[in-house]
Amino acid sequence: MTAMTTICFALAVVMAAAGCVKADRVRAWRHGFNPSADELPSSAFVAGRAVFFVLAGIMAFQGFQLLAVSDDVSWSDSELTKAVQGATTALDARSYFEIDSVGNDIKSMIEDEVVQHGGGDAPQSGVDAFPADTNTAKDADYTIKADGAKAAFCMHVKRTESKDGGYTPPGVAGGEGTVTIPEYELAATVDEGEC
Repeated sequence: MTAMTTICFALAVVMAAAGCVKADRVRAWRHGFNPSADELPSSAFVAGRAVFFVLAGIMAFQGFQLLAVSDDVSWSDSELTKAVQGATTALDARSYFEIDSVGNDIKSMIEDEVVQHGGGDAPQSGVDAFPADTNTAKDADYTIKADGAKAAFCMHVKRTESKDGGYTPPGVAGGEGTVTIPEYELAATVDEGEC
């Protein structure tokens, strides 16, 4: 994306420079290459200049559009820092029902909370929470990174079973169910750097 933006601005400069070349200089170059060529009217040079300046404006506009798109799809370090701090506050002391016994539900919760707390200018995707190899069901670390940001954060999540027990949905026949979905409470802290 950066290369395309640079090319657009470079072409805008080249087009603007070409539009600034005087008609006498162009006539001299043409005469040096083809002395028998007919002289061009001044109106041709005016039209040529107009075309070059319009093209320069279009390329500059495209360059700024690419800058805006680039900002919309990549995270800055400050956006990620703010989002991770907000996500940590939101996850700390949160209770939830376990849906996934492997622990991917916490990973997804972290990613969703970071995106949600990124603010209006931050991208709505591109956040990854990488679980550490040493994670257990009750104690886990996640390295949080985002596309475009150089910063990384280590979120430490402790999971304890809620004293309220869990949720037992009704059985098929309307009686008491046989499966209980456990409820957990989270405690989250965050540090700068990878886990």
